[in-house]
Amino acid sequence: MKKAPVTVLRLPRGPDPNSRGFDPNSPRFIALCPTSIPSSAGEGACIEEEQRSRSELRERFLRTLIKMSNKPVNFDMYEGVQVRAKFGASDIDVLNFQVSELQTPIGVQKEALLRCHDMISFSFDV
Repeated sequence: MKKAPVTVLRLPRGPDPNSRGFDPNSPRFIALCPTSIPSSAGEGACIEEEQRSRSELRERFLRTLIKMSNKPVNFDMYEGVQVRAKFGASDIDVLNFQVSELQTPIGVQKEALLRCHDMISFSFDV
């Protein structure tokens, strides 16, 4: 009996050897993470306030991802499509979510990657 090959899922990696992020001067980083911080050094208080706010929002979002792990999550997609799946993980750029048992209008997918750009919102029970 011949077994079917198993495909390997490979998520994108960063350009540095340890895959811990992207060079802030790279075109990809600039395109994905535009900043509203002014370039003039005279507005130091404004810069510090924005950095503090961004840090707090990032921490909240990462805590949300941790709480979602292995829980059923509802995703509202464009074109009015709603799907439900068990959340698994996110890639380093938070561009894709890995999910299991994805329930779509046309059937159930055992494993899938959902692109964050295709989502409007997601929700889950705490």
